[in-house]
Amino acid sequence: MSQASIALPRRAILAGGLLLPFLGAAALAAPRALTFQVIRNGTTIGEHRISFVTDGDRLTATTDAVMTVKLGPVPVFKYHHHAVETRIGGVFANLATTTTTNGKVEKVSAEKAPAGVTIACPSGKLVAPAQANPMTHWNAAIFGGPPLFNPQTGKLLKVRTTRAGNHVTIRGEAEIDNWYDETGAWQALKGKLDDGSLVEYRRV
Repeated sequence: MSQASIALPRRAILAGGLLLPFLGAAALAAPRALTFQVIRNGTTIGEHRISFVTDGDRLTATTDAVMTVKLGPVPVFKYHHHAVETRIGGVFANLATTTTTNGKVEKVSAEKAPAGVTIACPSGKLVAPAQANPMTHWNAAIFGGPPLFNPQTGKLLKVRTTRAGNHVTIRGEAEIDNWYDETGAWQALKGKLDDGSLVEYRRV
């Protein structure tokens, strides 16, 4: 498949990307900003940044993932994912994302309520289980438990996750591996896209 035909359908899973330690929210008093270099098949194509603001037990994580794939000097794929996620006491509260892919804009919003997580997305509205989380990779605590939804499309993901020490494996609709340090801070990602290309996040 040529670079010009790249749709990167798993970009949302990778970018949602959007420091929660394995031990829980108590240790998350002052999370540090994260910046990753995004590499596709050995070539740097962009950057993924996450900043954090705390206010009492409220944590707001803001993600910006910007990527450009070129065919020679000509850009053939341009992508920007912006997400603002709020967690209260370590529990998901709400999310708003805007994603622009080659000029096409998609918006998703999600709000937790006792009856479930209400998600408004390009395909309509749905109610996910109350324990559902967006698959934002910075938060290691979401894996291996409640359902996950795609922060770009809003759809529930059919994935299975396993965790061995600081390594999280995601399989199913996605083929992704994440690594974290001893505090739970996200350190690296490797994933495979539908076209067979490999994407790697390296922290900088």
